[in-house]
Amino acid sequence: MAIAETGSEQGGGRRGRGGGGAEARRQARNKPKLVQNPFIARQIPIYEVMSEEGLQIIERNADTILQETGIEFRDEPEALELWKAAGAEVKGTRIRFPRGLCRSIIQKSAPRQYVQHARNPERNVTIGGNNTVFAPVYGPPFIRNLDEGRRYATIEDFRNFVKLAYMSPSIHHSGGTVCEPVDLPVNKRHLDMVYSHIKYSDKPFMGSVTAPERAADTVEMAKIVFGEKFLETNTVITSLINANSPMVWDGTMLGAMKVYARANQACITTPFILAGAMSPVTAAGTLTQVLAEVLAGAATCQLYKAGAPVIFGVFASSISMQSGAPTFGTPEPTLVSFAAGQLARRLGLPFRTGGSLCGSKVADAQAAYESAQTLLPTLLANTNFVLHGAGWLEGGLASGYEKFVMDADQLGMMQVLAKGVDVSENGQAMDAIREVGPGSHFLGCAHTQANFETAFYRSSIADNNSFEQWEAEGRQDAAMRANKLYKRMLGDYEAPALDPAIDEALNDFIAKKKAETPDSNV
Repeated sequence: MAIAETGSEQGGGRRGRGGGGAEARRQARNKPKLVQNPFIARQIPIYEVMSEEGLQIIERNADTILQETGIEFRDEPEALELWKAAGAEVKGTRIRFPRGLCRSIIQKSAPRQYVQHARNPERNVTIGGNNTVFAPVYGPPFIRNLDEGRRYATIEDFRNFVKLAYMSPSIHHSGGTVCEPVDLPVNKRHLDMVYSHIKYSDKPFMGSVTAPERAADTVEMAKIVFGEKFLETNTVITSLINANSPMVWDGTMLGAMKVYARANQACITTPFILAGAMSPVTAAGTLTQVLAEVLAGAATCQLYKAGAPVIFGVFASSISMQSGAPTFGTPEPTLVSFAAGQLARRLGLPFRTGGSLCGSKVADAQAAYESAQTLLPTLLANTNFVLHGAGWLEGGLASGYEKFVMDADQLGMMQVLAKGVDVSENGQAMDAIREVGPGSHFLGCAHTQANFETAFYRSSIADNNSFEQWEAEGRQDAAMRANKLYKRMLGDYEAPALDPAIDEALNDFIAKKKAETPDSNV
């Protein structure tokens, strides 16, 4: 169902400035309303590439890695103690796990799906099952647009991407580090980032993971918004916890995981893989390592707090064997994503992978092809949480303004595709066929007239006009049209309402935290 919202950046409706009553009302009627799509409840089959025998081989090999090679757990003594108590062999920072131990711990308590609550309950998402949630790009230190080219990102860029995500109907989640605001101190910028997600959007968001204390700040800010009691039994934050592949979990990530898990907040345990550098070059070898790392990480999450939501994540890319640079949209990582989804479902965890990934520096044909080759398999693999759904450029080094709205348009197409074929009475269209009969056309029939607004997905980017009209309108390519679109979206943006008392409490908390320590870039 579509949701329409109004409001201003201050959280209320805009006040008139005197006069112009009729004209103001006319402008209000003509102003486009914010339409939001609910998260995807897929109606199409899941694409699976591996046989039962193949999956069993991967699972057996992963258990062998866990038992014989083990996983390093660095700078987190409590995790070592927890695993020792759980029956694993701990020598220094190396943990070796009896076969099946990690799987049994996960399956005993980890939820198969969970609800992440937004401050606007209409934006709540269910992560797991047959559901798909799209979130924006995560992590780039640079931004790119047609006007400025490539430059370091600022907090203003961060706010802009939050606003664009909020206004994009098929982006269901505000994400996390939509770009890295390098104009703010490293040790304090997480406060401004989390605040921006809360202030400028009412969709669910991700938390800081760059230090345990920053994760703790995120939880405290969430308590201000949702209430401490609510967080005890509900999840309002989903955060990305990356393995340091190959076969290492470090103290920074484990520390953030511990904070979130013990606060009942969700963690995405994700091996970050550049195959050939951080895993074997083969799909089966990569899958084996991925599964071993996820099993160790997700089970640790359950040791920190049984029942804490945890997602089976994988980020897999191939590399150029000539240059070592990551490559995207290639077949091998696609196979890894499909098979990893199967492994996640067998384990009983929600699944994260994919997005709109590319190695291109600009929003060109390479970006489009590679993103499409990543996004469609992401949907077909029944990915539950899709990070990097919009805005990814340059192998994740840049968030692209034009790329963001172009990708968001494609997410809308995926939303429609996932609905499958409508076989309702209206979908069958028998009345239309009877009315038109042989040799005529359907343009003017009653069924077409009744459905013409919703019959087909309308791209916000594509140009399907005649050559003459396209030429008369300035011979604009897709990137040029996207440039105009994102600027118009930012110009039309109105913030969702936020309780002034909550806003004041958040700003007081941020001011206090910033005053406690000097600025630092570590």
